Amino acid sequence: MKERVITLKYGKKDLSFKIPSDNLLGIVTPKEIHPPIDTFGLIESVLNTPTSGPPFDEMFRKGDRITIVVSDITRYTGSEIYLPVLIDRLNRIGVADKDIAIVFALGIHRQQLPQEHRMIVGDEVYKRIKVYDHNAFDSKNLVPLGKTDRGTRVEVNRLVAEADRVILTGTIGFHYLAGFGGGRKSILPGVASFDSCLDLHLMALNPPEVGGKHPMVKTGALTGNPFHHVMVQTCGMLCPIFLFNTILSPTKEIIEIVAGDYLSAHRQGCDFLLRNFSPEFNGKADLVIVSCGGFPKDINFIQAHKSIDYAINILKDNGVMIVLAECSDGLGNPTFLDWFKYDDLMDFEGALRGNFEINGQTAYSTLIKAKKVKIILLSDLAGKDVKRMSMIPADSIDQGVSIAHEILGGYPSTYIIPDGGSVFPRVRGAA
Repeated sequence: MKERVITLKYGKKDLSFKIPSDNLLGIVTPKEIHPPIDTFGLIESVLNTPTSGPPFDEMFRKGDRITIVVSDITRYTGSEIYLPVLIDRLNRIGVADKDIAIVFALGIHRQQLPQEHRMIVGDEVYKRIKVYDHNAFDSKNLVPLGKTDRGTRVEVNRLVAEADRVILTGTIGFHYLAGFGGGRKSILPGVASFDSCLDLHLMALNPPEVGGKHPMVKTGALTGNPFHHVMVQTCGMLCPIFLFNTILSPTKEIIEIVAGDYLSAHRQGCDFLLRNFSPEFNGKADLVIVSCGGFPKDINFIQAHKSIDYAINILKDNGVMIVLAECSDGLGNPTFLDWFKYDDLMDFEGALRGNFEINGQTAYSTLIKAKKVKIILLSDLAGKDVKRMSMIPADSIDQGVSIAHEILGGYPSTYIIPDGGSVFPRVRGAA
């Protein structure tokens, strides 16, 4: 039988292995879109003629206090490329460096190292502009703005709340709760309080009398998604916002930019993503082998879970998924593993409602999938921790493939997903 050599990303390394080619249904990739010849020209053009709303220069005035919200180390966005351009444009308008602050949208992620700050913004910007890690637990630097119509408490970073203008940067990708990342997500949960983040994530569950996970809190959904609804309302409580979001290729090159009105421009970016990064297939496979796409998409398990969520769309019930996720930073939160003392989904849901934690919600979503299919995880996590999450640890990709073939028998139909964090495959005609 003919074999095919496959190479996938694992952290900052490449791993190669062989699989029988006859049963390979496809390599799941987005449409091939070449990056622009002149990226800086594209940036300038989008600022002059935004996707939606007035030009960049008309949004700002000399003397304005500007806060630029920037994604953290877990999400590469091309920020070291576009931030110098944005700041140069602000300087030309008359906004001085001292009136510009950069706040990293950490949500409840860990605080970052100075070298990580420098890596995200680039050397020039790091030397000139003050940068701050958001801290969701620092009440002195949080400003309450009220509540949304769903009762979500809205408390945001003081530098954001008290700015004259806010620039939201980031990248638009798929997200298993918010439907899509980018846009409004940079505010909530990005620079919101822990309580705000907690209230937002409660939107993932149906009312107690219904039970289970809300059906519209899912990848690729905006309409009817309470997560999206609450985040949009939160943005509406702030001063004027200018959105600047990139869309990246699987090799992390800027291929598209949307800018301007934070709601309209973001939705157009989401539409672009669906057209180009959500391929449709005729059916599901017995086996899916997925890489998160390497660092930083597999920096921890909580980030890697997104790739699992997308890939399961084209895997048969009771099928097998092999996941390549280095998890160099571990699980992503010290409380994450504690939730897996609940092995029964109903018990888990009851505990989550009784003492809701954001990481518990992600753990719950993980267990739902681990009960539906067999997940083999190749990672740097301890084997006992992988087993506790109801998954099967593997020490190598070859071992993972061997285990999968033992479970499935014969030569299982297979999809390969080289960049699971970037692509959202769907079965043609499925809801």
